[in-house]
Amino acid sequence: MKNLGRIDRVIRVIVTLIVISLYYTDVLNGIWGILAVALASITLVTSLVSFCPIYSVIGINTSNKR
Repeated sequence: MKNLGRIDRVIRVIVTLIVISLYYTDVLNGIWGILAVALASITLVTSLVSFCPIYSVIGINTSNKR
């Protein structure tokens, strides 16, 4: 069941691209950079499948189909 709307997915992809670019330009580095990239990767995957497990637990649905 999808629970992410289009705007939510686009924002997640943009944030992921920003975090990854900050990591590769050494603005984010060390363990914090690695953690940020890992979290960004998870948000990218959730945006690609249009499902966020945390949203389902707390009852949020930004998808147009309810």
